[in-house]
Amino acid sequence: MDILIETLGWIGSVEILFAYGLNSFQKIKTDSVLFQTLNLTGGIFLIINSIYHEAYPFTFINSIWVLIALPALIRIISKKNSNR
Repeated sequence: MDILIETLGWIGSVEILFAYGLNSFQKIKTDSVLFQTLNLTGGIFLIINSIYHEAYPFTFINSIWVLIALPALIRIISKKNSNR
C-alpha cells in the first residue's frame, strides 16, 4: 500500500507541474480539457497521499485545487457539447 500511495503522490505532483509548465510555455490553455484534467487528477492523487501521511495543510490546499478544477472542467466540456 505504501508504494501505491507514494506513486500516486509523485504522479499527482508531476501532473500539476506538467500542466503548469505547458500553460506557462503556452502549449495548452487554461480552458483546455487537458489542463483541467491534469490539475483535477493531480490534485486528487495528492489528496490521497497527504491524507495517508496526515499532512492536512496539503490536503486542504489540494482539495481547493480540485474544487477549482472540477467545475472548470465541467464548464469546458458543457461548452464544447453545446457548440456541437
